[in-house]
Amino acid sequence: MGEVVNLRQARKAKARDTAATLAAANRAKFGRTSGEKARDSAEASRAARLLDGARREEP
Repeated sequence: MGEVVNLRQARKAKARDTAATLAAANRAKFGRTSGEKARDSAEASRAARLLDGARREEP
């Protein structure tokens, strides 16, 4: 005979694994330090200034 499995516990274990996978994805997506955020902001503002500086005036 096979091993007896408690379906309630198996369902909860699967839900925990799914939640852990989702949490890892969210940490990778949103988990940035304040230094990284500041660097990205400074880089974006520098790119915007560079673009505005190269803009031609309309006649």
